Amino acid sequence: MGKPGIDFPGLGTGLAILRDGKVLLYRRLKAPEAGFWSIVGGKVDHMEPAAQAAIREAEEESGLSIGKIDHLCTVEVIVEADRQHWISLIYVCRDFSGEPSLMEPDKLSDFGWFGRDDLPTQLSEFAKATIAHLSKKDFR
Repeated sequence: MGKPGIDFPGLGTGLAILRDGKVLLYRRLKAPEAGFWSIVGGKVDHMEPAAQAAIREAEEESGLSIGKIDHLCTVEVIVEADRQHWISLIYVCRDFSGEPSLMEPDKLSDFGWFGRDDLPTQLSEFAKATIAHLSKKDFR
């Protein structure tokens, strides 16, 4: 059957979580783009709506309780170095409760809130595409 993203294009989802003019980013430990900073997200499971997958992945990875989300964009990322190909539905969230933490230390090593002018240099392609679709007022 094969593995999504490796043997055939995978369907993923991501969530840009915003607070006080900053976006929440985590450093990835696994491919694709290990060592790069990215938004929370992951694979959409069979028969799972993408928006629900975005909420599930965000809660699993950050420990936050996610409220209302809105569709932001769709991105296609091909990571030649990892031989991975993903099409991801990206959402944005300003409605959440709790404080982020490292819930999956086997997948993510660090996290932080970043403004548009202080983004990490090693941004994942998913994060770059997401941030390009956010407006300037999202970072105020």
